[in-house]
Amino acid sequence: MTVSLLTHPVVDTRLRQGLDACPLIAILRGITPPDAVAVAQALYTAGFRVIEVPLNSPQPFDSIAAIAAALPADACIGAGTVLEPALVDKVAAAGGALIVMPHGDPDVIRAAKSAGLACAPGVATPTEAFAALRAGADVLKMFPAEQLGPVVVKAWRAVIPRTVALLPVGGITPETMAVFTAAGASGFGLGSALYRPGDTAEQVAANAAAFIQAL
Repeated sequence: MTVSLLTHPVVDTRLRQGLDACPLIAILRGITPPDAVAVAQALYTAGFRVIEVPLNSPQPFDSIAAIAAALPADACIGAGTVLEPALVDKVAAAGGALIVMPHGDPDVIRAAKSAGLACAPGVATPTEAFAALRAGADVLKMFPAEQLGPVVVKAWRAVIPRTVALLPVGGITPETMAVFTAAGASGFGLGSALYRPGDTAEQVAANAAAFIQAL
């Protein structure tokens, strides 16, 4: 391991400021364009500043564009489940500022950084984590969190500097955040415990308040 690898570059400003304000990423898997703005506004009002629309949702680019246009400039909106480099430009064209991946493909990471977007690749081993950082990752999405658990977070923190945000994703609930945080997690990506397709903005607001309270 080299010293340069541990000296992590400055995180994209929009993502850094969003996570500083609230270290939770809202994952709106399955959201539809007609519901996107109301749900996103409920999340913003609750305190969330980083929101992703997975690309396996219906008309995801329309939802990203609508949310990006509706929320204030301090919100960081992006896409999740970005599997190919060619999708990065489409996210950028829709107004997205963040690429979130379930894997650590360096080609996708480099495409995101070349386009001026923040990138949160999914990693499950230290080898994948350091390879992602070398490719330019801004933060590390520890996925799936159910499999890795807080013990792995603690072990990674022995070799990954605190300047690198570790964000467990997968099965996180308000009740499980504390043990991950104690182990060294910097924040979380929140999926079905925050939003399920068909949830109203009011339901999402209540779920969001529970997570904010748990912080």
